[in-house]
Amino acid sequence: MKLFGLIGYPLSHSFSRKYFTEKFEREGIAEHEYLLFPIAQIDELKKLLLDHPGLKGLNVTIPYKEQVIPFLDELSPVVEQVGACNCIKIEEGRLLGYNTDVIGFKQTLAPHLKPHHNKALVLGTGGAAKAVYHVLQELKIDYTMVSRTPSEKTITYEMIDKKVIEEHTLIINTTPLGMHPHVDSAPPLPYAYLSAAHYLYDLVYNPDPTLFLKKGKEMGAATENGSAMLVIQAEASWKIWNA
Repeated sequence: MKLFGLIGYPLSHSFSRKYFTEKFEREGIAEHEYLLFPIAQIDELKKLLLDHPGLKGLNVTIPYKEQVIPFLDELSPVVEQVGACNCIKIEEGRLLGYNTDVIGFKQTLAPHLKPHHNKALVLGTGGAAKAVYHVLQELKIDYTMVSRTPSEKTITYEMIDKKVIEEHTLIINTTPLGMHPHVDSAPPLPYAYLSAAHYLYDLVYNPDPTLFLKKGKEMGAATENGSAMLVIQAEASWKIWNA
């Protein structure tokens, strides 16, 4: 039995197990299983690996995309550049780190960009946000980072006014705000200043749409959620595990 899984905490929102279980059934892939491993602390990864010697690969989600890096034996160039890992290949006891968020985000964002989407607001500063920064840099799109707490590199939600919204026609939510079961929450933005020129991208996929995207659509903005990105990054993980 070849075993794969997802680490994170909590994992009630997980897309991955359903996706891979259905993939194995649909494609006739026998003797493969994908499990959820909700670990309360990243240090529990060591015991997890000892308890499941058949593990061939792991996906990594909130809050461990950055915390997992010291546990890895080798980093892909993208992980080194981004500083976050969401895919681990386990090969002869060695943990090899990759980032398929970058692949999934770039492939789903780029086709919908218009020339005026040249400045982005990135909501959140966690591991998923780091993949977003990397893609925006590759696409030569300037961006402003938004966090609940101010720093030299970020602005706070309270600092976002009409001028900021009008200047940033691409807005990307990398936070879990609005994720099931907290469907009535959304990033605290002045949504009234959005327009048809805006493109809102939410990495959250459940519910579809999130309140963030609903508010954008009401103002005429183009919207995209994270479901297509998740499929692409899952297939990229599968390719890595089987290379």
